[in-house]
Amino acid sequence: MTNSTELIVLHTTKFSESSLVVHSLSKEYGRRSFLVKGIGKSAAMASFQPLNILEGDVVESNKSRLWIARNFHSLRPLNSIRSNIYKGTISLFLSEVLFKTLKEEGREEGLYEWCCGEIDLLEALESDYSNFHLHFLLGLAVALGFAPSATDLMPFAGDNLDKMEQLVSKPFAEAMLVKMKGSERTQIARSLLKYLEFHLESAVNVNSLDVLGELLR
Repeated sequence: MTNSTELIVLHTTKFSESSLVVHSLSKEYGRRSFLVKGIGKSAAMASFQPLNILEGDVVESNKSRLWIARNFHSLRPLNSIRSNIYKGTISLFLSEVLFKTLKEEGREEGLYEWCCGEIDLLEALESDYSNFHLHFLLGLAVALGFAPSATDLMPFAGDNLDKMEQLVSKPFAEAMLVKMKGSERTQIARSLLKYLEFHLESAVNVNSLDVLGELLR
């Protein structure tokens, strides 16, 4: 059976010279990996950059858990994210967080739609997005059903409880203007990842955080 579906690219793994395993999030299948064949040209590879929102055909099979997907086309150009090194690095961090926190074949109601909204929001922002990844981590916790309050975050906050309280309590536009050093952002991001680890009961090692921390100093 073949179904048309929308998905968000989280990560890719090379399968052969012309094939990729695309790790993705979709409304229909949740977090699932698909085999995409016939990938050879750079233009085709560009379609599978992290956080790209695509539409394609999924061929379901009873013979293998790794289903084939094909005929992909982009639903959003994401020109701002791709042309801006700061947004681009934020997008890499967000995609890695999703890749490492969501369980294969797991489904969370409304998560796909929330992620699409966050991608669109990052794309639309013209300035004041240095705190966006912190907003995203807090929102992801809510989307996964944890809904953190300042009290919940206190055991993980260290010396940054005041800043974390502001991020939790302020409206989005004001939260983006909370002033902090790059080192504080990185510390808060690590604290929020620890909070997610606690609730997910598994380690969440996000390698791109160090790169993002250096960029947003």
